[in-house]
Amino acid sequence: MSPAKILVTGATGQVGREVLNLLVEAGVPVRAGARTPGRLSCPAQVERAEVDLARPETLPAALEGVEKVFLYAVPQGTEAFLEAAREAGVKHIVLLSSRTVEDAFPGQEPIVEMHRAVEAAVSASGIAYTFLRPHNFATNILMWGWPESIRAERRVRFPYPGSHSDVIHEKDIAAVAVAVLTEPGHEGRGYFLSGPESVTQRRQLEIIAEVLGTPLEFEERTPEQAREDLSEIVPPWVADAVFSYWAGSDGVPTELSDTVERITGRPARTFAEWAADHAADFTA
Repeated sequence: MSPAKILVTGATGQVGREVLNLLVEAGVPVRAGARTPGRLSCPAQVERAEVDLARPETLPAALEGVEKVFLYAVPQGTEAFLEAAREAGVKHIVLLSSRTVEDAFPGQEPIVEMHRAVEAAVSASGIAYTFLRPHNFATNILMWGWPESIRAERRVRFPYPGSHSDVIHEKDIAAVAVAVLTEPGHEGRGYFLSGPESVTQRRQLEIIAEVLGTPLEFEERTPEQAREDLSEIVPPWVADAVFSYWAGSDGVPTELSDTVERITGRPARTFAEWAADHAADFTA
């Protein structure tokens, strides 16, 4: 029996791109979906499709012949996607959700509600599902301006240097997703995913400095200063959520899980491994 064809939505994203690459390496029939398929960078044999949850007319063609889906949690358009998935005969959805649905600080309610709404819709769809719930993506620091600041000044200006994080490599999220998509027995489950260590923000910068072989400085900003710094990067509701997390985890080691190793058979990658993989982001 040939393996089921899998649709990877968000295939231009950090995790989706890795899921796509691993499925291709495994020889699994795969279709790469993105709002702008022209931005996709994938082997010639990979099918490409426009997938825009805000444009339901893109969904039937993208889902034709698909049995399994890797799905991002996007509330707008989820119901239409699930209806199209049922009509296409999709048998299993692996949803990239968030640990906040089970464990969140006050102030993170918008993120919690967004992911809970999508999980509830998927649960009620009648399609088998698995929820992947990472907490802190290591790649988050790329959007906070760390690369630009390190390249220009050999420092970062940031709040809460003692805030702990269970930073997880996007490759580990993808590896779990691929295992869940290609192996039986994961239906109806929700998995908390984390990196192997609780690392403060100051220690993250120290590790990046060790990888780059150059001293880097952490200039602590007050929460008020940092909100101003980040006001052009993220909307206020996202800022509220992340500042709530940073304040709540300041000096407090975070919970870890061994899910990556249990499901993939290899330990989760350390932050040092992530930094080495992304060294060019801080030097190019």
